[in-house]
Amino acid sequence: MRDENIYLALVAILAPLSIAAIGGATGIYAPLQHETVELRSWLTAREFIDLFAIARLAPGPGSMLAPLIGWKVAGISGALLATVALYLPSSVLCYGAALVWNRHRGKPWHRALEAGLSPVAAGLIFSGILGLLRLGETGPLSWFTVALVAGLLMWRPKLHPLLLIGCGALAFFLLHVVGA
Repeated sequence: MRDENIYLALVAILAPLSIAAIGGATGIYAPLQHETVELRSWLTAREFIDLFAIARLAPGPGSMLAPLIGWKVAGISGALLATVALYLPSSVLCYGAALVWNRHRGKPWHRALEAGLSPVAAGLIFSGILGLLRLGETGPLSWFTVALVAGLLMWRPKLHPLLLIGCGALAFFLLHVVGA
């Protein structure tokens, strides 16, 4: 697997996803899983979930999943290349966009564009969550929990995430520890 094609493939997958990850890495989990597990078979579904868990537990951004995938398929050089492929295109684009964006702040098209991009970000996040639920072969309880949390956050968007995490931990404890 350590030939030139693996490196080109990593860049071909991650550079476009870099642009989609500007609002947050959650939007790239589904296409990244599709490419690495389903299309290229670089990872099994279980390996993807394991690397996802490591990326979420480690300090730093959730997009650290990409370097972990690069490391898994091409060693340290793959991890370094994956990091550059994921962060460089979006960084260059953001820098250029910020220069233009600030020059036009307050114009009608500026406000309309900000309002129009919100549903796109929500759709990308939703797609990533569905992909992870499908990949993890979760049961109805997981789907119900996701729907409940989504509903609560739509109803009360300023609800603190730690409250939801605490409720989830309590539910897990009651179902798996006390109920066992």
